[in-house]
Amino acid sequence: MKLRKRMRTMSRALKLELREHRSSFIVYVVLRALIILMMVLQIFNRNFENVFLCALSLLLLIVPSLIQVNLKIELPTGLEIMLLIFIFAAEILGEIQAYYIKVPMWDTILHTVNGFIMAAIGFSLVDILNRDERFTFRLSPVFVAIVAFCFSMTIGVIWEFFEFSMDQFFMLDMQKDTVIHNISSVMLDPQGTNHPEMIRGITEVTVNGQELGLGGYLDIGLIDTMKDLIVNFIGAAVFSVIGYFYIKNRGKGRFADRLIPRLKSKDADFLKRAEEEEELEEALRR
Repeated sequence: MKLRKRMRTMSRALKLELREHRSSFIVYVVLRALIILMMVLQIFNRNFENVFLCALSLLLLIVPSLIQVNLKIELPTGLEIMLLIFIFAAEILGEIQAYYIKVPMWDTILHTVNGFIMAAIGFSLVDILNRDERFTFRLSPVFVAIVAFCFSMTIGVIWEFFEFSMDQFFMLDMQKDTVIHNISSVMLDPQGTNHPEMIRGITEVTVNGQELGLGGYLDIGLIDTMKDLIVNFIGAAVFSVIGYFYIKNRGKGRFADRLIPRLKSKDADFLKRAEEEEELEEALRR
């Protein structure tokens, strides 16, 4: 009974949260409709792996609102819209529509945006603590920017760990391979010393007597991983610089203000409001 009441309260709070900002709510509704349409098509095609991805995407779309309701953190409209579009671009367009393969730089763009978003989240966590009256210390803008940068890079590294694990255990090739034409390795040194031997101009590779037909040698994920981390670094660095000047000028930067989460005001605590409405309805039923 208590669990059912809790679920009703949470559902009501989420509805209030989703409708708080008109622009982000419109984006949410449009993306949700597109995902449901995609799910129906995948069911007809009997592609149940993609059906699962669609269901996962629908759940992920609720995560920003869920975070705001439970942690009482206000995500600016710009950041919330960016998160929603990022989820759709990564799961639906990237995985199901194969944009990772069809569209050049799609993966690179998403990892850059991810670095930017994660830096914004990491920055806000420290900034909220820094502005709390209960704490007597104050962190410098440089320190907050460094923490935001490190937070973003840590998330990026953890994601690469996840991709590597999926490739090792399930052979999913999440770390996309790259065709290269030159290699250098100490394992090719006939003397067995630590001297790298180079092979240039590779145009064909044969494995177990079969030509791969790729026009070059196959790099197994390393280049993709390093590119992802480099663009994550760029995204994190860009936001950290923006965040530094935001704190330096204490909230005068309009662009940063639209992207940095902050604590909710009391009148925007939708979980508390939902609990109060639920209690009132129970009292009226009695």
